[in-house]
Amino acid sequence: MDVTEETFATAVIERSRQVPVVVDFWAEWCGPCRQLGPVLEQAVARRDGKVELVKVDTDSNQNLARAFGIQGIPAVKAFVDGAVVSEFTGAQPPQEVERFLDGLVPSEADALVTQGDEQALRRALELEPSRADAAVPLAKLLLARGEPDAAIGILENVSGSFAADGLLARLELEREAEPDLRDAFSALDSGDTERGLELLIGAIPTADGATDQIRKVVVGVLDELGVESELARSARRRLAAALY
Repeated sequence: MDVTEETFATAVIERSRQVPVVVDFWAEWCGPCRQLGPVLEQAVARRDGKVELVKVDTDSNQNLARAFGIQGIPAVKAFVDGAVVSEFTGAQPPQEVERFLDGLVPSEADALVTQGDEQALRRALELEPSRADAAVPLAKLLLARGEPDAAIGILENVSGSFAADGLLARLELEREAEPDLRDAFSALDSGDTERGLELLIGAIPTADGATDQIRKVVVGVLDELGVESELARSARRRLAAALY
């Protein structure tokens, strides 16, 4: 679909709030544009409506070209929720175009993780066994149901995730029952994260061989709180002081 300065707001900005919209800035005289166009069209068609493609003729819509800083064509920009989230310039080979579009369209596992129930999380892990954002919530469900061994089995398939490492360390500490951190874990489970962190960090000086496991638990909690959390920032400072 061709889009103009008059239709851009509706066809791209507003439409991108429902589905990702890829905008191909091009011109009739541009050889690489004519090369890229069919590649984009075929790749988008294969996604069965999960992403849409529009074209903007930069010669006829110079204000749009200036507004989006188009300095070379073809220039491709992907819009989600009204904003540019990804882009490239120049004709790209089909595999790169496919990769670009894959980054815009949620996978089956993405949708299952968003759904969030136990069956969906299990199916997501069947598709991607090392996926932390499915493993951690599923392990928490299993832990709440009194199935720690099953939770450990799920988490052992995940690497590179502070949250997964932290929850696994907690389960190992609970299984070993040394040191006694039941009050700390109860506080975390009840939503009193501040007290749970306080008790965990306070246990480090006398933890002996369990120090690293407690550190992992704390780091996992901090990771879930996020970098913007004031509680995470203050707890991180206290953790550093307790360790060093």
